[in-house]
Amino acid sequence: MTGEHEAYRLNPIVAVADQLQRELAVHGITTDVHDGYGLAVVSVWRGLLVWTNGDLFWWLAGWNDRRARAIYAWHSTTDPKRAARRIAARYRDLRAALDRS
Repeated sequence: MTGEHEAYRLNPIVAVADQLQRELAVHGITTDVHDGYGLAVVSVWRGLLVWTNGDLFWWLAGWNDRRARAIYAWHSTTDPKRAARRIAARYRDLRAALDRS
């Protein structure tokens, strides 16, 4: 077993993040995976980080002006394909907003 595969066997949270990374690649989105402190993060794009604790993925989905707080979307890690579709849609929205500015 290579060192990379050994790390995933020892850290299932990183394995979950890596699975999401592969699903996002299907949508043409290149990402980085980082871990530490019992979490992993998939860096998708500026303003779009997807965190996981091994059970859930969550990411910033917007801002509530009235309450002056962030709005987060979440998805179970048991369905990384659907999570990737949702994250890819958010990615497209962020890219489109940048293009309009």
